[in-house]
Amino acid sequence: MKRGLMLCAIQVLLALSVGGKFLYDRLTLPRAWARTAPVDPSAPIRGRYVRISVEVEPGEPLPIDSAYVALSVSAGRLVAAPASEGLRVIHGRDDRWVLAEPLAFFIPEKVADPSVRTQGEELWVEVSVPEKGPPRPLRLGVKRGGTLAPLDLK
Repeated sequence: MKRGLMLCAIQVLLALSVGGKFLYDRLTLPRAWARTAPVDPSAPIRGRYVRISVEVEPGEPLPIDSAYVALSVSAGRLVAAPASEGLRVIHGRDDRWVLAEPLAFFIPEKVADPSVRTQGEELWVEVSVPEKGPPRPLRLGVKRGGTLAPLDLK
């Protein structure tokens, strides 16, 4: 019984340390809004989510159709700079650059699919940007007529 309680305590501490790191990152990492392109609204195995391709703004010209980049935040926008390794971006439609790997934003079961937008609306995502690795989605928003409004997905 004593060993079982010790193992349980260790597992709880591990889970709390991971949650604490993500909370600390959310509070301290730079944030940016980026336009998205929804890819897939759900999968039975993973639960209900919106899979989004995140657009980035090149900080300087990216020379080829795909490149490795380092992400940063400049004036509240997600900016990509050429790098020898890191995240890969690809040349998307309408002369835009998108991250090669889409992000998953999980949504509650009873919330309408936020990726379905009417004409004139764009889906955006607020992300935190760690030094290495992909950006972490925090919340979704909709841009209408130049105004960005976060969505309430509770």
